[in-house]
Amino acid sequence: MIDLALIRRSPEAVRAGLSARNPRYGAALDELLKLDLDNRAAMKEVEDLRAVRNAASQAIGKAKAAKDEAGAQKVMAEVAALKEKMGALEALLSPLSEKTRQAALGLPNLPHESVPVGTSEADNKEVRRGRAPAAYDFKPLDHQTLGEKLGLLDFAAGARLAGSRFCLWKGAGARLMRAIISFQLDLHTKEHGYEEIWPPYLALPEVLEGTGQLPKFEADLYKTGTSDGEKNRDLYLIPTAEVPLTNLVREQILPAERLPMKMTAYSPCFRQEAGSYGKDVRGLIRNHQFDKVELVWITKPEDSLAALETLTAHAEEVLKRLEIPHRVLSLCTADIGFASRKTYDLEVWMPSEGRYREISSCSDCGDFQARRMNARLRRDAKAAPEFVHTLNGSGVAVGRLFAAILENFQQKDGGVRIPTALVPFFGAERLG
Repeated sequence: MIDLALIRRSPEAVRAGLSARNPRYGAALDELLKLDLDNRAAMKEVEDLRAVRNAASQAIGKAKAAKDEAGAQKVMAEVAALKEKMGALEALLSPLSEKTRQAALGLPNLPHESVPVGTSEADNKEVRRGRAPAAYDFKPLDHQTLGEKLGLLDFAAGARLAGSRFCLWKGAGARLMRAIISFQLDLHTKEHGYEEIWPPYLALPEVLEGTGQLPKFEADLYKTGTSDGEKNRDLYLIPTAEVPLTNLVREQILPAERLPMKMTAYSPCFRQEAGSYGKDVRGLIRNHQFDKVELVWITKPEDSLAALETLTAHAEEVLKRLEIPHRVLSLCTADIGFASRKTYDLEVWMPSEGRYREISSCSDCGDFQARRMNARLRRDAKAAPEFVHTLNGSGVAVGRLFAAILENFQQKDGGVRIPTALVPFFGAERLG
């Protein structure tokens, strides 16, 4: 979340940053400022009453020591009245404090000054391009048609098992998915220096609150409806491995020498796509269950922007090694994610559509998630703890990479060539 001290100190600067994302956040900021003012006023009143009560308690002691029973009784009556008033105020303060906290949790991160200002994805800035798209002397098929013709994908079976927007991979298709995952994990762990993690696929509510999915995006999450076994709370299926990986440092104070931490994990991801009804209903682009290899960094504050460039380069290296035509975009203020202060998107060329499609978002979240998680670092034994910075990115989305390989490496005879770097993992040079 945004530092409340910053909001109190520089409300107009915060308003400008939020307005660069969307002007509607101005009303939410005004509501937070009002709640915070009321909350602090109530807290001061309670503290003032406590001070009066403490002074009265001392007066009772002095009166009794002086054998002034009448005076002691009078002050005791005043203390009883104070306690009653304090109890009523404290009963109001707790929900007011929680309402203030919820209002703060609803505000997105402030964009970094280097982020392009814009009002829609049309204002995103292209940073660079990789390999150019190939020219075809035939009409390229889309990945769903190719996958079904080659017996790799079965969307009908996926729908019978789980409903719409689920897919089943089979035979060589399942083997290719496994090869893509292994290729990426080997690249990131053996060459890029990440520690591989195999995380739980269920998460507690406070864990999702820490990375920013709750409370704002609950409609996109799958809730299990079962307890965590200890506190009778619902668990959620993770929407990305960013959630468990980033929260590994929640409620911790890390020694500075442990940073940066670089972690990677393969996981299935689950999203209801509540805000995407009717979009990309065909193929693998927007399913309710999908697979990703995730990259997460935990850094010192001064290192996170440079780390974002490195993390993005690591994700892009997957596309370079697999010879996938792609480009890198710097997202504008209106298009960066809720928790991000700066984001690069990687997009791959899809020949059947004649356009680029997102395959990875790489984001620097600054201290936004760290404040929600209370994740801090200590530079030395005498230094006060300070918030770490967190970064994340898809390294990359497995299903979308599967789709990009089918489309970009399809052959005129209906087969698909396997990218050279993937052949040792897949065990063959072509499909079909």
